Amino acid sequence: MKLKVLKPVFAETASQLVNTASRFEETILLKKEHWVVDAKSLLGVLALSLQPDQTLELDVKGGHSSAVNAAFLSLGLFEEA
Repeated sequence: MKLKVLKPVFAETASQLVNTASRFEETILLKKEHWVVDAKSLLGVLALSLQPDQTLELDVKGGHSSAVNAAFLSLGLFEEA
């Protein structure tokens, strides 16, 4: 699913994102330009340096992608692009 960033993702918001991703057993990848990071990695998420109006792809490997998508959208950091 493609996501548009609504708010900058720094320390606290990155921690919320990682905690949300960690609730799921599935492999969750975030893809931005040439970067591909594990959404359960705080350093990986911070390395993306996500800013408003940027787009990224949320890729869920196996399992219930709709539940993961809903959880990420509920954070208020993203909207579906």
